[in-house]
Amino acid sequence: MKEKCLIIAEAGVNHNGNINIAKKLCLAAKEAGADVVKFQTWVTEKIITPNVKQADYQAENTGNTQSQFDMLKALELSYDEFREIKRYCDEIGIVFASTADEPDSLDFLVALGIPFIKIGSGEIGNIPYLRYMGTKKNPVILSTGMSSLGDVEISLRALRDGGATDITLLHCTTSYPCPYDDVNLKAMDTLRNAFGIEVGFSDHTEGIEAAIAAVARGARVIEKHFTLDRNMEGPDHKASTEPNEFKAMVSAIRNVESALGNGIKQPTCAEKEISQVVLKRIVACRDIAKGQVIREEDICVKRNDVGLPANTWDMVLGSISHRDYKKDEGIEL
Repeated sequence: MKEKCLIIAEAGVNHNGNINIAKKLCLAAKEAGADVVKFQTWVTEKIITPNVKQADYQAENTGNTQSQFDMLKALELSYDEFREIKRYCDEIGIVFASTADEPDSLDFLVALGIPFIKIGSGEIGNIPYLRYMGTKKNPVILSTGMSSLGDVEISLRALRDGGATDITLLHCTTSYPCPYDDVNLKAMDTLRNAFGIEVGFSDHTEGIEAAIAAVARGARVIEKHFTLDRNMEGPDHKASTEPNEFKAMVSAIRNVESALGNGIKQPTCAEKEISQVVLKRIVACRDIAKGQVIREEDICVKRNDVGLPANTWDMVLGSISHRDYKKDEGIEL
């Protein structure tokens, strides 16, 4: 991963099966400051049986009772359409990525030139597929929604068995939208400490606060659902971020990154300049003659632009004055 946090606009299926909307999502993500715009790639018949019902949030957001199969089929884009989307991303200058939901789509995306393999939370524990992903030797970003620490360990082992070495874990709560009291950002620390690898956050909350806090807590990747309009029809729009809000999130994240600094506690250049007239210095609180032993009653601490800093108090006490001092003159040795 690069040094700054990687910000992924999760376009997902918010194109509603329409390539023109997909391209608009790419351009909007670019303009909002995302590093990557990411979709989902699958062949419906290869990922789901015909009669699986929609999740409650999907049924509520789509307003119908169709099966997941029918919903996904309507949202499926072809490989040729993804080739066109990738070309468009290259033209406008944003990185294209997509989550492959089955092996054939993974092969297609790797050949297309994705920068990393993104694995959705639904593949946690899918040992044969995770091992196959590992054989690609691409960097991997694994979402960890719906899982325990043990589940993550099993999935990591499968990826490494296949040959994956560059793996980032995204803490995630699979809930759309996710209530703030279910976010549990401290789980990022647990993942980092348990496995010793980089972590990030896949954010399903409404608003941008959780993503910003995750960066302050050390997230190296932020993934956030992205839509042109939350009022559009489709399963994920309502839990997604619109362009202006996403842009505000990106700006806040970049500011937080700048504010984190390097961890070295020392005065900045601006502070050094200000300290010349703000930090307290040792001054004469009455006239002092040359050759006089400096006693506590001879000196005090005040703001002054000349003189020894207050932290040299013990060194000055008992020393011999090397010249005459008037009241309020800064003491020097």
